[in-house]
Amino acid sequence: MLDKTVVRNVLEAARAEGRQALTAPEGKLICDAYGIAVPHEGVAGSAEEAAKLASSMGFPVVMKIVSPDILHKTEAGGVIVGVKSAEEAKASFDKIIANAQAYKADAEIVGVQVQQMLTGGLEVIIGAVTDDSFGKLVAFGLGGVLVEVLKDITFRLAPVTHDEALSMLDSIQAAEMLKGVRGGEPVNRVALADMIVQVSKLVDDYPEISELDLNPVFATKDGAIAADVRIVIDYNQAKPRHRPSQEEILKSMNRIMRPKAVAVIGASAEDGKIGNSVMKNLINGGYKGQIYPIHPKAEEILGYKTYKSVKDVPGDIDTAVFAIPAKLVAGALAECGEKKIPGAVLIPSGFAEAGEPELQDEIVKIGRKYNIRLMGPNIYGFYYTPENLCATFCTAYDVKGSAALSSQSGGIGMAIIGFSRSAKMGVSAIVGLGNKSDIDEDDLLTFFEQDDNTRIIAQHLEDLKDGRAFAEAAKRVSKKKPIVVLKAGRTSAGAKAASSHTGALAGNDKIYEDVFKQVGVIRARSLRQLLEFARGIPVMPTPKGENVVIITGAGGSGVLLSDACVDNGLSLMGMPDDLDAAFRKFIPPFGAAGNPVDITGGEPPLTYKNTVKLGLEDDRIHALILGYWHTIVTPPMVFARLMVEVKEEMAAKGIEKPMVASLAGDVEVEEAAEYLYQHGIPAYAYSTELPVEVLGAKYKWARGAGLL
Repeated sequence: MLDKTVVRNVLEAARAEGRQALTAPEGKLICDAYGIAVPHEGVAGSAEEAAKLASSMGFPVVMKIVSPDILHKTEAGGVIVGVKSAEEAKASFDKIIANAQAYKADAEIVGVQVQQMLTGGLEVIIGAVTDDSFGKLVAFGLGGVLVEVLKDITFRLAPVTHDEALSMLDSIQAAEMLKGVRGGEPVNRVALADMIVQVSKLVDDYPEISELDLNPVFATKDGAIAADVRIVIDYNQAKPRHRPSQEEILKSMNRIMRPKAVAVIGASAEDGKIGNSVMKNLINGGYKGQIYPIHPKAEEILGYKTYKSVKDVPGDIDTAVFAIPAKLVAGALAECGEKKIPGAVLIPSGFAEAGEPELQDEIVKIGRKYNIRLMGPNIYGFYYTPENLCATFCTAYDVKGSAALSSQSGGIGMAIIGFSRSAKMGVSAIVGLGNKSDIDEDDLLTFFEQDDNTRIIAQHLEDLKDGRAFAEAAKRVSKKKPIVVLKAGRTSAGAKAASSHTGALAGNDKIYEDVFKQVGVIRARSLRQLLEFARGIPVMPTPKGENVVIITGAGGSGVLLSDACVDNGLSLMGMPDDLDAAFRKFIPPFGAAGNPVDITGGEPPLTYKNTVKLGLEDDRIHALILGYWHTIVTPPMVFARLMVEVKEEMAAKGIEKPMVASLAGDVEVEEAAEYLYQHGIPAYAYSTELPVEVLGAKYKWARGAGLL
């Protein structure tokens, strides 16, 4: 039974004294209130008291300085372990007090904590930290002296469920140690998960707890007990970012992305002007809605009647695209507010990114006042192909498909456009987010979640303004549609000075990595991966199980493909004897069955056909990886057409499984790879890694969505 009164009293007492940390005895009170097991202990004010306390709880004991001014007790010489007698307890008391005074002469000393000494078990750390974007996070890893050496720790958004807590135990590199190694006994996983859950509830219930360490926690087969508690408090919590409701987001995003009328503020008849490019793209892109050019002097632009202000336009306007200098945006935006326009696409730069944060603050205030959602500023605009809408100064784009992509960077946006066109990857949308003064990734997720034209969402980002809102949206959306994210800035830890071990280990990228995993987001490691995942994941059917089989005409490719499977979390199927015998019927005696199935390079097209058909027909196999080797006997396009023929023959019988292909050979394999891709088999010339990465990404989504 939680006793929140005790916790509130402890925190308020610390607040009244202006303290930023709790003492160890206060930490014990809080742990007791939340059912977090800690050793027997007491605080001694004298050497005699220390000896009496130690004798009553039984030797050996640990003795620690209790001071609100000394957080890192070991550094101050304020910890002595293994005290074995009353006389040792007295001497240790005097030594700890002397060390503390030498370390910080003006430190307030409450006394010395005498604590039952724990021995045995595995030392782990359970902690919590407050992230600027994601808020409260709970952490788990190897503890004791190893914590800052190995940095083997994992994070989750708090509060966590019991299942999420259990997943944390398997997410550290040393997960096998928890199961018992070299004759050691496994730890009590349920007890550890329970402690993680309680810590996550505690920091969620009390936002002022900014950092928390239980380190070390001694984990044994019988349970888990926290030997040391460190709690840092901060009453100056950042104000939460404004977050519209899901219904409000949908209402405004639907009008922005599917407008019946668009105004171009700063429209121009002059070639080379952004306002001219936006107008041309709207017209040439085939947009069928109303287009209203806004210009203070012109009568008409590109054949369209021009208005001095949006307020002069007789009809409703859903979206206003801004192509005017930054300093003029606020005034025009206020007019949009008076016109009740729900969305503004702010192409101009010259705001926060250019050292003008006050200009950006001003437009955010105007947007909030009039309930206008702002896309940008500092963006290339956006495309929504189902409406033939090219609200951008970039080139018009008309290859329709099911991938919705966004980028924080204009340069990355252009790369997305170029790749999509070159690879014939149809898109439903390409959106620039720029400075993200308002609309950000979670708004897009909410829109694309209910957009029937979108089957996959791929996002490039440098940061998340509200990681918690993103995580909540992604957790919901990823159950229905794959989300792929390329998070830039992986290598800059950006670690700030932290008072706790957990805080010091909360490198920014590690948090992103673990939260993405928690909410079912597929993480791309490069721009090429982001684009390949966006193209390839929707092409393949969802696998029905984990068993993957490689069929290859080149032994060398088979080895590399096997390595790639391990790298991408794919499970190579152990080949049953009967299936092994079935494959052997089709391959030469010097070929190799097992998995990979090596049919060798000199085999005719029929061998590829028979082995792949068997792989598709057998219910125990859930996905196929094909390794093709260019030979005279089976030329590239012969192989490609045959694979498509087999795939379609099986599909007619209701059998569909994900297949990817790696093609090794001369330049003709490029045409064969493209042919395979256009017929639902993601295929790559000259690469054994990319096809397996794409298949691995499909599996990551299927697992996260609970489809396997």
